Amino acid sequence: MLKINTIKELQIVLDQARSQGKTIGLVPTMGALHKGHASLVRRSVSQTDFTVVSDFVNPTQFNDKNDLKNYPRTLDADCALLEKEGAHVLFAPSVEEMYPEPDMRQFDFTPLDKVMEGIHRPGHFNGVAQIVSKLFYAVKPDFAYFGEKDFQQLAIIRRMVEQLGLDVEIVGCPIVREEDGMALSSRNALLSKADRKIAANISKVLFNSRVYAKDHSLAQTEQYVVDTINSIQGLEVEYYEIVDGTTLQRVRTWDDSHYIVGCITVHCGGVRLIDNIKYKE
Repeated sequence: MLKINTIKELQIVLDQARSQGKTIGLVPTMGALHKGHASLVRRSVSQTDFTVVSDFVNPTQFNDKNDLKNYPRTLDADCALLEKEGAHVLFAPSVEEMYPEPDMRQFDFTPLDKVMEGIHRPGHFNGVAQIVSKLFYAVKPDFAYFGEKDFQQLAIIRRMVEQLGLDVEIVGCPIVREEDGMALSSRNALLSKADRKIAANISKVLFNSRVYAKDHSLAQTEQYVVDTINSIQGLEVEYYEIVDGTTLQRVRTWDDSHYIVGCITVHCGGVRLIDNIKYKE
């Protein structure tokens, strides 16, 4: 596996791969890789001829400087995982490489970015669009792989590809969970042992809510999730919204859409955790 730090060197390697007729897969990450990321890499390796994994903690998508400062960085361990999974290139640029000058672009993904994370983390998705589009321009992948844990982000990236007219197929990959059901996330590493045990209740309540929903209204199900999680000491729900899986707009009844997803953000031990559950698809 090659470890590359500059766009120029990356494009030389990619041009050579394309000249041999190889298809290119890209897995954009912010490092601190885990089994969830590994599943994305495996998907790319199985579907394309040449897999690039970016490892870059993007400053423009953090609206909290402490969050940026505390975000886990584990480049050596990331390299070992990617070698094992068969990635061809690890692209680990500096901030200066990706932002030689400030990126002043402003994206509008209305209504996708005006709900949930868009409300609670202003500017976050604009930063995501800035870095993902930069990676797409640099790599020019045929396929790009994203996890469904970041459900809203996945919808917005698909919209960005449409808006910019980019020739890349976005592949959404299922959430990978621990044995206790907790969604894998780089932020999980920031949890204490005690908080990690408490946090497992988030997914437990979400899965229970699918059973609860069979005999209750959508509004009752929302309230059940919020009240149940908030009743657990150490957990605090920031929001829980049951939405149309395509538009991300709230639905009022189970008959409002054929694709319904519940999206949640919960604070645990000072760490902000997200997850989602599909009720209809």
